[in-house]
Amino acid sequence: MTANSSTAEIVAAMRSAQRIAVVAHVRPDGDAVGSILGLALSLRALGKEVTALLEDGVPENLAFLPGTDTVVQPVMDSLDVDLAIALDTATHERIGERCKTLLDAAPVLVNIDHHPTNPRYGTMNLIDADSPATGQIVYNLLSEHGLPIDDAVRQNLFVAISTDTGSFQFSSTNARTHQIAAEMIGDGLDTSRLAQLVYQSYPRRRLDLMRAMLNEMQFRASDRIVSWQLKQQLMDDISMLPGDTEGLIDTLRMMDGVVSCVIFEDVAGGKVRVSARSKDPRLDVSLICGQFGGGGHRMASGARMRGPIGDAAEKFLQALEDEVRRLD
Repeated sequence: MTANSSTAEIVAAMRSAQRIAVVAHVRPDGDAVGSILGLALSLRALGKEVTALLEDGVPENLAFLPGTDTVVQPVMDSLDVDLAIALDTATHERIGERCKTLLDAAPVLVNIDHHPTNPRYGTMNLIDADSPATGQIVYNLLSEHGLPIDDAVRQNLFVAISTDTGSFQFSSTNARTHQIAAEMIGDGLDTSRLAQLVYQSYPRRRLDLMRAMLNEMQFRASDRIVSWQLKQQLMDDISMLPGDTEGLIDTLRMMDGVVSCVIFEDVAGGKVRVSARSKDPRLDVSLICGQFGGGGHRMASGARMRGPIGDAAEKFLQALEDEVRRLD
């Protein structure tokens, strides 16, 4: 496996480039959006021409972040850049077909990520599997090398870190994570306001989803596994938007006695999106997701499977149940 580039080498590449594109994965979450915007705003403050790209655009629940109005979807025919930077994207394909096509001509691709399954697909790579969020890697990169960090950059990177750590609850959260939050607060960041916007401003659609999930959730393996199937009909009924399901799985994870939880979701093309979580460090859900072409983290991972959703769920849950029973 290709070794990481040094942070000095990556910053040198950023400083020498004038036209830069930053991109993250399809169906972007808080870490993806916050990371590309935090980095883009910092580089713009250096005088760089920065294009922030997201295949699926910014989800409604993150539209409050500064700079989201500058994010574009790849509808243009070409994009001439000196440097492309992929953030929080475990595989090259996950930036999306249109973004990938648009950026394939970039002479240098920097790959910055925290997923341990990342194959280091960039020309330059900075993969830190010990970091709980890509936003933490970006903050360290900026702070260590004196790149601009203003309030707008802090807002984006704080949300990136907060959302990917479950508001600093997940086991991946480390001492540096809390140090960064303390530094940001010391520099004047209003984290209470951000927490309210992220965690206390849900649309009714979100509560409708939660109600359906609690009514329909299913248990197996002596109630140690809980799962839910989010079907297209419900999405249509409530006019669900991208981002409405973000963090919803944490409601399932909070139940006492549950070792693993999974949400199956209908997606385009007859596929099923799988989101899996583990509460026991002995249970590596990335290995189970890997059986179905996915991957991610030991305690949080995902995959795409062929539908219909009921068949995909049964195949995945049987494999998961086999592993959960090995814990006995």
